[in-house]
Amino acid sequence: MIKLEHLSKSFRTGQSRHIILDDVTLTLPKGRALALLGRNGAGKSTFLRMIAGILSPDHGRILREGSISWPVGFGGSLHGDLSGAQNTRFIARVYGVDSEDLLEFVADFAELGAAFDRPVRLYSQGMRARLSFGLSMGIKFDTYLVDEVTAVGDAAFRRKSAAVFRDRIRGSSALVVNHNLAELRDYCDAALILEAGKLNYYADLNEAIKAHKAMLS
Repeated sequence: MIKLEHLSKSFRTGQSRHIILDDVTLTLPKGRALALLGRNGAGKSTFLRMIAGILSPDHGRILREGSISWPVGFGGSLHGDLSGAQNTRFIARVYGVDSEDLLEFVADFAELGAAFDRPVRLYSQGMRARLSFGLSMGIKFDTYLVDEVTAVGDAAFRRKSAAVFRDRIRGSSALVVNHNLAELRDYCDAALILEAGKLNYYADLNEAIKAHKAMLS
């Protein structure tokens, strides 16, 4: 369960302020995979980072119950001077999981080959995303935060990513940003729409997508 209480967040842009959330109070339902919809620049990635605890709100608070992943696809979860394998060992220690089991899973899943033992700062954006996604899928979380990462790689890798993600969220919660609405329908069953500082919950994903498309038009 994640509960938002009078949550506000904004950033100064030039002479004005860009409002992300404006006094939002909302409880996100437990055990559902929620699509996070909104136009470009609405603040979807910022909201995920707030849920993860990476960014703090200007006002209000977020109450979290259970374990929450870092935003998958966010490179800040990786140390650039460490190799992919060293980052994996570090994450295993932080989250109290078996290092060798996580190493085996991530090495097989991320398909980095010899680069797994090279510094992450030498990775392409796609390689970092695959490593980050593999790390998060190798750990059991109560809530998964995912930001576009299932779009990384070729068609075979995307299918593998989607299959692993579906398996992980069975019995867990998720908050997913993905501009591919067809893919969202594959693994989400409800949605949030972020627009002009307001966050609205839709129990019906198709209804949310219809409202989202109408907003964009």
